[in-house]
Amino acid sequence: MTSDTPSYAVDLTRRLIACESVTPLEGGALDLLQGALEELGFVITRLPFGTGGARIDNLFAIRQGDEAQPHLAFAGHTDVVPVGDEAAWTHGPFEGAIDDGRLYGRGAADMKGGIGAFVAAVKALDEAHVKTGTISLIITGDEEGAAVNGTVKMVEWLKAEGIRPDFCLVGEPTNPTQMGEVIKNGRRGSLTGKLSVTGTQGHVAYPHLANNPVPALLAMLAPVNSAKLDGGNDYFDPSTAEIVDLSIPDAAGNVIANRAFGQFNIRFNTEHSQETLSGWLSEHFARQAKGFGVEFEIEWLCNAHPFVTEPGEFTDRLQSAIAAVTGRHATLSCSGGTSDARFLCHLCPVAEFGLVGQTMHKVNEHVALADINELTAIYSAFLKQD
Repeated sequence: MTSDTPSYAVDLTRRLIACESVTPLEGGALDLLQGALEELGFVITRLPFGTGGARIDNLFAIRQGDEAQPHLAFAGHTDVVPVGDEAAWTHGPFEGAIDDGRLYGRGAADMKGGIGAFVAAVKALDEAHVKTGTISLIITGDEEGAAVNGTVKMVEWLKAEGIRPDFCLVGEPTNPTQMGEVIKNGRRGSLTGKLSVTGTQGHVAYPHLANNPVPALLAMLAPVNSAKLDGGNDYFDPSTAEIVDLSIPDAAGNVIANRAFGQFNIRFNTEHSQETLSGWLSEHFARQAKGFGVEFEIEWLCNAHPFVTEPGEFTDRLQSAIAAVTGRHATLSCSGGTSDARFLCHLCPVAEFGLVGQTMHKVNEHVALADINELTAIYSAFLKQD
């Protein structure tokens, strides 16, 4: 391979980028990945879930190895978010262009680059005749979408089949600025509340004949208005709450509306649960509604519960692999948003480590070629350690 020839990891990532797999479309990405893994001796099971427009294709691959070594799984997704303003891209979002040492394209960082690196890591170990334990891949096409016909159902299927890896590594981009900075060993929960308050409509010139729902709504939302709900703990920063929407349906300049709406989201740590948060706030809403003489309805949506993987054998193993390749000590962190690790944690211990995420979901998403190759080396080191 010459200096101008892309590595196997970069080439596979380019080919994956060329697959227009915007959720829920498979776009050929799983077909491409299946072919690459079958060449490495993996047994493939395709797992489509859902029907009609909600149908999602998923892939599970497994290769049996040395039973004395742990079964290590890799999880990821081939689906990507929409490209946005395609005219604003310097290179075509599905072109997989290489320019000035960087690979451009939708999914380069999140997370086709991670998948390419992992497959390349397995290939490199095979070429070096390194024996490994059982290796599997849990790949979904639904991480960027509703996440109801992807990893969550694959986990149910794996449990039913009696397949439980000893550890799962998720290839999400975890590094803020350079390789080797951060391992995610947990994630916060996410709870959304949709609050509707009903008062009495009237003319703004005669407020005594109406009951404006807005003051009640604002009082009800006070505890979740850019608030910290606790002091955090050994693994997590404080839980936070933010208002994300305020609206009055059919508003008019001279009318006191009869209804007002507010939506908020809480990112919560293990100091709380969906039940404790919704119970506390529902009580608060009821007290405020009674005081203001209004009615209210609250709809709750919790799409993630907090979890943490305690530091131990496999997080140590991952930190050692990262240090050996980059010379850096990766920090364990439970910050950030949600990922499919929230489902995988019910199958086995899980942590996340991947590329630098500065450009994920942005126009001109890209990743350094050196980072893809470095990630390949880290995954190889992780897989081959005794």
